[in-house]
Amino acid sequence: MTAHGTAPLAGKVVLITGASSGIGAGAARVFAAQGAVVVLAARREERLRELVGELRRSGAEASHRVVDVRSSEEVRRTVEYAVERYGRLDAAFNNAGVGLDKSPAHLLDDDAYDIVMDTNVRGVWNCMRSEITAMLECGGGAIVNTSSVGGLVASSTGAPYIASKHAVIGLTKAAAVEYAGQGIRVNAIAPGLTRSEMVDEWLEAPHMRQRALRSAPQQRAADPEEVAETAAWLCSDRASFVTGATVPVDGGRTAW
Repeated sequence: MTAHGTAPLAGKVVLITGASSGIGAGAARVFAAQGAVVVLAARREERLRELVGELRRSGAEASHRVVDVRSSEEVRRTVEYAVERYGRLDAAFNNAGVGLDKSPAHLLDDDAYDIVMDTNVRGVWNCMRSEITAMLECGGGAIVNTSSVGGLVASSTGAPYIASKHAVIGLTKAAAVEYAGQGIRVNAIAPGLTRSEMVDEWLEAPHMRQRALRSAPQQRAADPEEVAETAAWLCSDRASFVTGATVPVDGGRTAW
């Protein structure tokens, strides 16, 4: 564990959604290692408990809340918990989301669209509203939203997912402009292919692995912690003049 005196996020209270796996779990470890007090939120309580235990054993201050980001009330209570327990909310990483259905658009039903938009867009909207409310009372803060390379470029399938991740960037820019004068920075990251249980299983098929790796100049998937490092930087004071930005973390995918 990094000494708090020199850590970029020393003492900052940070809420991380989607924290039970993938980029969110990676962020929990990275933010804690950089000195943050972390409140981990997701729907899978068992995994949250395990991760909080791991972080506490390493010397970090961590706690968890079970939350479905589609519910504005659950999100509000989660933010209130962070403020009541730790006195403030300095930063938030809104990472909860669902993946894309690769079916052609004309074969998708209403539920496929609604699930993606409700989680990826309404979820970020719910989180930002409660987080901004808390940060205004605390004198400012930093928010990072997880978009995707799918928020910057399109693919041949997954239209609702692509639309949702474009929308995250729109929400990010709007909030950044609206609250810049009140000490709140809002940015987004756009991860490319990143290792997770789902992605690792997907890459086991040789044809899918070849297809995926051809799409990035670095010819590999990112580890979750590599993506989380960018989110941590954006939440830190080292990014004090960065707001309204979307930072690709994609191994060069969007450079092609």
